This record gives sequence, structure tokens and C-alpha cells, in this order.
Amino acid sequence: MNYRFFTYIFIFISLFLAGFNLSAQEHEHGTEAEHHTEQAEAQHEAKGDEPFDPTEMINHHLSDSHDYAFELPFVHTTFHLPVILWTDNGLTIFSSADFQGDEHGHVVVEKNGQKFKRIHDLIVYADKVGEHVEPNEVTMNQRPLDFSITKNVFSMLLTFLALLLVLFFVKKSYDKNKVPRGIASFVEPLIVFIRDMAKENIGPKYEKFVPFLLTVFFFILFANLFGLIPFSPFGFNITGNIAVTFVLAVIVFVITNVNGNKGYWTHILWPPGVPVILKPFIALIEILSIFTKPFALMIRLFANILAGHTIILTFVTLIFVFKNWGVPFASGFATIFMYISELLVAFLQAYVFTLLSAIYFGMAVKEEAH
Repeated sequence: MNYRFFTYIFIFISLFLAGFNLSAQEHEHGTEAEHHTEQAEAQHEAKGDEPFDPTEMINHHLSDSHDYAFELPFVHTTFHLPVILWTDNGLTIFSSADFQGDEHGHVVVEKNGQKFKRIHDLIVYADKVGEHVEPNEVTMNQRPLDFSITKNVFSMLLTFLALLLVLFFVKKSYDKNKVPRGIASFVEPLIVFIRDMAKENIGPKYEKFVPFLLTVFFFILFANLFGLIPFSPFGFNITGNIAVTFVLAVIVFVITNVNGNKGYWTHILWPPGVPVILKPFIALIEILSIFTKPFALMIRLFANILAGHTIILTFVTLIFVFKNWGVPFASGFATIFMYISELLVAFLQAYVFTLLSAIYFGMAVKEEAH
């Protein structure tokens, strides 16, 4: 089984290199809509155009977008996702194809009596921003409320669909066989493991929280694993997006504090066993900890996944930066090592987020011993 495992890893890495080779060619022309072969890239460089920019390619993969690029060797398609904006003139909906692949604010789109342009992953009012504006320079009054189906949103929908299909087949397997078979034999131990972990850390009231813990565990796990598959429609960066981890942390924050019992709030607002003169200071620290715990959840998941994707992409871009026959071998082995590490991280981060959530829930519902 070991040799088969490493064979699959090598196949994945080969596809990964091929896919990002084509992605690199795409970025040299500055648009997602243009794709070329290796021969076209060589002609492009012979004309003296700008060299390959690894930072731009890495940022393109890690950032969100209003387009979804479907890339396989010899297959290149871009899906233009719907742009849904709440503007000064009300709801405005149009296709991201109207921007013609431009991400630098050169193309202006006029809809519903207003003009818009796209700067990387931001839609802004064209008449409120100047030329050559960077995304970090855009203020809130210069952009409408954006409810668009972006690349990350579309990727999350794919993840949820895959999760529903897997669980459907697991249920179907149990309907036919009382003993788990096939994919059910892989999923059942994970479900039992999370259930037992919840029981140990939450206590008698654990059953109330198990559905959420299972949902968040499998969502993070599937998103992490799909993000490591080096070809479309996978290879996305959901949990490496801080907006996604922020929402997950907020949900944990709400569940924890809504379910907090009298003992939980007493320990926070008026800690027992502490001198009265120190109680206000300890209470202040405890109140601060209410927010730092979910913040730590958010940053831990976001930073670990983002760092893994960035390192893998960095090793891949070395091939195009140095353009030396020896680099692909060294870069390939380094990428394989990182891939194996990230497979472990995918499971580990899903488990850590779920475990810490269960611990916080247990602290909120723990009954005082008498």
C-alpha cells in the first residue's frame, strides 16, 4: 500500500506543476481569460515582455475572485460568477464577464445608473476612486455592499455538496448493511471519535452540541483536503481565508455564551475565591478572554492553512524563477514533503478547532460540584 500512496502523491504533484505552469502563463498576460501553451510562453518571453511575477501568481491563488478558473492540462475555462451589489440605487446584479477579466480598474461597467470597476477582488464605484488605487487604499464609502457569489463562496458550495453526497452514501450504506462498508467504514470512526471527544469535554449535555461539532469538523476537513487537490475544480483556499474562519469563530462565540449557565457567568463577572479588591481586575481579564478564545480559533486555522498553501506555491514558483533543469527536482521533492505535511495538518486543524470548541462549550455548561 505504501508504494501506491507515494505513486498517487507523485501524480498529484505532476498535475500540480502542470496546472500552475499554465497559470503562470496566464498571469504574464495579465488576464484570466487568456491561456497559452509552453511554446506561446517562450515566444512571449522572446519579445522582451515583463518576466514572470511569482508574487502575483501566489496572491492570485490565495485571494478571492469574481471568476472561477477551471484548469486542467489542455482544458482551460473561466466561469464568470454573478456580481450582486447593494448600491446607492438599490440592488444591482450582473455578470462578472462584463469586466472582461480586468482586475486593475481599467474596465468600467455601467449598471443601474452607476459605474463600477474591479480592483483585484473588490468592486468599487468608478467615480469615487482614482487611477492606480490599491485594494488596501479603498474606503468603505467607495464600494457598495458586495453579496456576490465569489470563488470562495462557490468553493464552499462545492464542499457542502460533496459533504452531503458522502453522508448520503453513508446513510444508504447503513440502510442496506448494519455493518459499515465502503466509505461508511471510513466515516463512522470519525463520527464516533468526535462524539466521544465531545462527551469527555462537555459532560452530560454533550448530545446538544454534537451535531454542530460534527458539521464544523467535516466542513473544515473537506475544505482542507479539497484545497490540496492540485487541479480544478479543487485547489481552493477556503479555510485560508480569514473571513471564513472569522464566521466560524463567531458561531462558536455565540453558542458558547448563549448556553453559558449561572456558574459560567459568575466565574467571569465575579470570580469566586478571589479577594474582593482583585475581583474587578480578574473580571476584566475574564471578560477579555471571552473574545480572545474565538479570536485564537480564527487565527490558528487561518494562519496554518494559509502558510501551507503559500509554502507549496513558493516551491512551485521556484521552477519559473530560476528556469534551471535542476530546480524542478529539488522543488518537486520539497513540494512532496510539504504535501504530506499538509495532509496531516488538514486533519489536525479540523480536530483542533473542534476540540477547542468542545472545551469552550464544556466550560459554559459545566455544573458546579456540591
